[in-house]
Amino acid sequence: MSAADSTGGGRTGDAVRRAAKSPAAWLLTLAIVLIALNLRGPIVATAPVLDDIKSDLALGALVAGLLTSIPVLCFAVASPLASAVIGRLGAERAVTVGLLGIVVGTILRSLGTQTWLIVGTIVIGVSITVGNVVLPVIIRRDFSPERAGFITGVYTSALNVGSMITSLGTAPLAASTGWPLALVVWGSFAIIAGAVWIVAIGFRSALRGTGENRAQELLTGPVEVITASIPVVSAGARPPTTSLFRRWSTWGLTLAFAGQAFGYYGLTAWIPTLLHDEVGLSRAGAGASSSIFQILAVVGALGVPLLSLRWRPVYIIGLVATLWLFMPLGLLFAPQLWFVWSLFGGIAQGGGITIVFIIIVRMVTSDVEARRLSALVQGGGYALASLGPLVVGGVHDATRSWAAPMIVVFVSVLVLGVSGVLSARKVR
Repeated sequence: MSAADSTGGGRTGDAVRRAAKSPAAWLLTLAIVLIALNLRGPIVATAPVLDDIKSDLALGALVAGLLTSIPVLCFAVASPLASAVIGRLGAERAVTVGLLGIVVGTILRSLGTQTWLIVGTIVIGVSITVGNVVLPVIIRRDFSPERAGFITGVYTSALNVGSMITSLGTAPLAASTGWPLALVVWGSFAIIAGAVWIVAIGFRSALRGTGENRAQELLTGPVEVITASIPVVSAGARPPTTSLFRRWSTWGLTLAFAGQAFGYYGLTAWIPTLLHDEVGLSRAGAGASSSIFQILAVVGALGVPLLSLRWRPVYIIGLVATLWLFMPLGLLFAPQLWFVWSLFGGIAQGGGITIVFIIIVRMVTSDVEARRLSALVQGGGYALASLGPLVVGGVHDATRSWAAPMIVVFVSVLVLGVSGVLSARKVR
């Protein structure tokens, strides 16, 4: 029996509990965790060795910033392609193809030329986009509502754990093997995840799809896992007559999401270099230290939903933005206290993306509207956020200082706070 059969619809009471405890369900959970480790880690992996890559391939800061910007841009523009792949192949085979693409892209970007570096990064970005879209579909489809919330928390936490592992390990590997091989090593995570995935759902369905094509009910990224486990107003409620495009809240949330993601990816790409330049940490030490910013996101991602049970979203997003601001300001005026600022920033960046998603869920009147609003917010937000590594790197190149880049990050986080508070002020 497949995991989908053992956790599918039409079961209640004891049947649901038995399915949740079945080996197939836990194996599927393990597969989802291992897949999620690959959906952020490859993006972060280049940051600890960015100076080595720039030196070996004669890259400027703007081109180096593309290594983080391209995957983020893919999140915005490649979602229709991901939807087509999943609709054509089925959810199971789409996961297999996505993992294979990550392996291929990882190899290509390590071939030692600027061209292959960019081509491989594009392949990785598109492949991760497929994973971003299809995993929430799998969770919503194959797990009961009683377990969906738990699996959601495990999935989102695994995204940040993957970032932490690559931040910690890339520089030490590069010191002994060189940066190309250090990047290739992380492709083994995708191979392991693929093996467990095939065992979890069955070799035949992994390679041939289920034939049901329920993945055509596409969701649009991690927010949709949250919409699957948090109720919205029933479909019978009368929807607002105003188009989403005409609502200030739509564009306010898009700006808030963009500010959050711009700051996150801008710092993710360059914080190891900043810590090396400003604090004097070794390359390996700077890479390891930057992992604190990644792993603390788990605290924010899990803590914000708990706060939302008692606090109005407007207060939470105000708190998150305030904590976020400590990081660029702290790195600007007291970089030697980077550990403290990374604690604040890490918790805030994990909470920032979560509270934006919760606001989306609470302001809509139907599942259809939730999907449309989340697509607009994520599409526009990621498109703007893809400029983060480019702008931060370009400003540093122009000024030969990290002061101006931190001011840029400060402004982006300020946009998160102002736009988020204005958009959420009427949300209960």
